[in-house]
Amino acid sequence: MYNILIVDEEPIMLQLLMKLMMSSGLNIGHIYTTSSGKEALTYARTCHIDLLISDIHTRDLSGIELMQQIRMLQPDIQLIVISVHEQFEYAQTAIRLGVRNYLVKPLNSEQFLDSIREVLIHLEKPVVERSERQPVYTVPGGLTRFKMERLPEREYELLSKLLTGSIRMEEQEQLQQYLPLKGPYYAMLKMNFDGIQFAGSTGQPNDYRWLCYAIWNVTEELLEVEDQENTIIFESGDKELSVIFQWRETDAADRMSHIIRQLEALGQSLHFHIHKFLRIPCVIGISQILRGIHFLSQLNTQTDRAIDLHREYQDHYVFYYGKYYWKTIRPAEEAECLRNNLIVSQVKSYLDNYYNQKGLTIHEVARKNHVSPNYLSYLFKKYTGFKLWEYVIKLRMEESRELLTSTDLRRYEVADKVGYESPEHFSKIFKKYYGISPSEFKQLQI
Repeated sequence: MYNILIVDEEPIMLQLLMKLMMSSGLNIGHIYTTSSGKEALTYARTCHIDLLISDIHTRDLSGIELMQQIRMLQPDIQLIVISVHEQFEYAQTAIRLGVRNYLVKPLNSEQFLDSIREVLIHLEKPVVERSERQPVYTVPGGLTRFKMERLPEREYELLSKLLTGSIRMEEQEQLQQYLPLKGPYYAMLKMNFDGIQFAGSTGQPNDYRWLCYAIWNVTEELLEVEDQENTIIFESGDKELSVIFQWRETDAADRMSHIIRQLEALGQSLHFHIHKFLRIPCVIGISQILRGIHFLSQLNTQTDRAIDLHREYQDHYVFYYGKYYWKTIRPAEEAECLRNNLIVSQVKSYLDNYYNQKGLTIHEVARKNHVSPNYLSYLFKKYTGFKLWEYVIKLRMEESRELLTSTDLRRYEVADKVGYESPEHFSKIFKKYYGISPSEFKQLQI
């Protein structure tokens, strides 16, 4: 089981990342969250942490300092940085610290989860000793795996629904009575034969059935050679053959990296044999390994996307989704993303320094950063989750609260220091933000 520590100064971001992690399909033990770098170090001193996900900026310690110190406490910890910054010096420092991924806000949820899975799946953990050729499950009837030319129509219909995410709970229970889908860990491998050309339309059905039968037998033989016994082979579509793999908790939880290497090797072996002995063009997609039968639809999607990568990498024929897909970003999209992040980063930095300036306006901030006010408002909301003026108010309110707590300044003096010309307007905003007036807040501190 994996223990994860998430550090971000924004509570909303902490909740979002925790929710995403819980939907990752990984064997999560504990997820610790904090906005404090010092508190994160306390977690690292008292708990084993497999993965640290941290913003470059934390409340009381920079993300770089946090990673440096946490690496001394737990040298094997995996590090991922999430930041609005994409400047070279941040990425360069992160790489020197051994950061596995440097992700720029706003996050793409799917790419974020894929990158997290890849880091944890390849996290080396002690391998539990196992006897050779130990079957994962005993399949009813004494079979070690299903051997069938085609699933019966009802089972095929239910399995198709499961793989497209449209199955009802009662149908899923019914399907599990027909097929030994016990998991809890699953992966998929899909072979696509779109490149098959037939001489004539009249002979195509018989030719195709013969080829499908031949491919099926090659697949079964290789699965047996590779000791992949607990599998289900089925036709998943026109000119497609798929394999579902499954593993028990004790057989997969600490062996992810090893299993992925086995699946990639199996994919290469399948392509070699199908191409060499059957002369059939074949593209193979391999999914990640996820925990839970409800993730089979996502695994199915991953194999399709992995196969689609052949259009871009035409000299490759076997694609493991985790190695290729989540890192594939179009250059134009990447350039625009970097440019927009840079604008937001510069604006956020400007506001952090000048939020207490009297007469501050969105138009002035936009002019200082060479963008239109409307476009700036759109970008800032998209990339930070805050409306721009909401962020200014947040900074002013946090500063005013600190001044009321730690100084003897009067209300009008605090208002002046945080950028309000009118003490009455300051009091109105403070009460709306905290629910009590500055005077009432001050009384609570006595």
